[in-house]
Amino acid sequence: MKNKIIRLFFVFICFPIISFGQCAMCRAVLESEEGKGTAEGINNGIVYLMAIPYILVGVLFYFVYKKMKN
Repeated sequence: MKNKIIRLFFVFICFPIISFGQCAMCRAVLESEEGKGTAEGINNGIVYLMAIPYILVGVLFYFVYKKMKN
């Protein structure tokens, strides 16, 4: 398993265009659109995807802190 992770890491290091391909396609679609509704939806989705892991980790640390305090 560790060997596969190392190989995957080197693939992304050697071929960064593969890992950034989707971002360029999304950007091109959003720039070509007349209305900004899709761009606003994409931005909101990014914020939600970014915030959820932080909230979950914060709740986890809160419960661990509460458990250790008792």
